[in-house]
Amino acid sequence: QVQLVESGGGSVQAGGSLRLSCAASRLSSDVCMGWFRQALGKEREGVAFIYTGLSHTRYVDSVEGRFTISQDRSQNTVYLEMTALKPEDTAMYYCAAIWSYGNRWCPPTKDSYPYWGQGTQVTVSS
Repeated sequence: QVQLVESGGGSVQAGGSLRLSCAASRLSSDVCMGWFRQALGKEREGVAFIYTGLSHTRYVDSVEGRFTISQDRSQNTVYLEMTALKPEDTAMYYCAAIWSYGNRWCPPTKDSYPYWGQGTQVTVSS
């Protein structure tokens, strides 16, 4: 059974940093892992993605240069390092996964991901 557990959320001031972790029950070399976020009253959006086999990453424009997604497969964990945080980054952050994915280009759409964690809240104050 696949399990994803996020941690690392919290409250920070604008300009601050946080590192989110997503611990997976297993992390092989053909997995797409995505970090998504959902602000109050808004749609869930993808922000960062990594294909575990090649560490190929992609980001949504609004976080490019500020967020970094990475992996430690020995720990079955994917991270999201968030810097220069802005109030508009405030949201519930979720990690999601697709196993046995044969393409290094992870899809950015939430409907493509069958497995989800429970979420961790990030609040950025101005």
